Amino acid sequence: MAKRFPLHAIMLRKAILDLPDKPQGLLKAAIQGASTEEEEEEEEEEEEGTHLEGPMVDRPLGVRMAHHQGEGRTAILPLVLLVAAGNMPPGVDPEAFAWFQSVDADQSGYISIKELRQALVNSNWSAFNDETCLMMMNMFDKMKSGRMDLYGFSALWRFIQQWRNLFQQYDRDQSGCINSNELHQALAQMGYNLSPQFTQLLVSRYSQRGPKPGIQLDRFIQVCTLLQSMTEAFREKDSAMTGNARLNYEDFLTMSATRML
Repeated sequence: MAKRFPLHAIMLRKAILDLPDKPQGLLKAAIQGASTEEEEEEEEEEEEGTHLEGPMVDRPLGVRMAHHQGEGRTAILPLVLLVAAGNMPPGVDPEAFAWFQSVDADQSGYISIKELRQALVNSNWSAFNDETCLMMMNMFDKMKSGRMDLYGFSALWRFIQQWRNLFQQYDRDQSGCINSNELHQALAQMGYNLSPQFTQLLVSRYSQRGPKPGIQLDRFIQVCTLLQSMTEAFREKDSAMTGNARLNYEDFLTMSATRML
């Protein structure tokens, strides 16, 4: 009885060999991770070309696939192998890709919560708070594995840039913080009709300690994202769009718990 690797393992090996810079250890891991199967020595001959009709590489469960161009050939690789080899997949912003490579300290092809905390900083170089980092991980870790792949990280990069642009628009003195009046104006631009007293409450709750109260970028993102999420939950109860909703105590707790990202 002869043993052989399945087709996707053979093609994955060939694809890695085609890369201009072969990442150390990836070929060994790919072959070791492939299962083998025993087949009868006497097997029926296939008609010429029939073995090429289906996909040449099966998509591994939970792994995004990307194309690598090289010497006139197209090799299909799992995303994590392509990133580890230093090749940028299509549809990814070059700046986001460069940022991903610098943040991925262990070169695993994924971003952990620890790596995310070390990478994100405010304008005064203080690290993003743990709550905001965890919120972002929960939002962009689509596989719920506790880490983020390149596509999730690229979406996070766009998300942060959008909020940073809005933050800088209202940080008129470029202090790296916005006060309650500036926050109130920013929220009004986003469509929130909130009282100045409520905005002041938000600043008091999320403000950094110091003589001049205000919230930094990380807290600004956290506040705005939570407001968006809670507003969506409220609108589910306010089906008539009257600005009022009836809900019991457990509904309120459920709504709050499920929206706390």
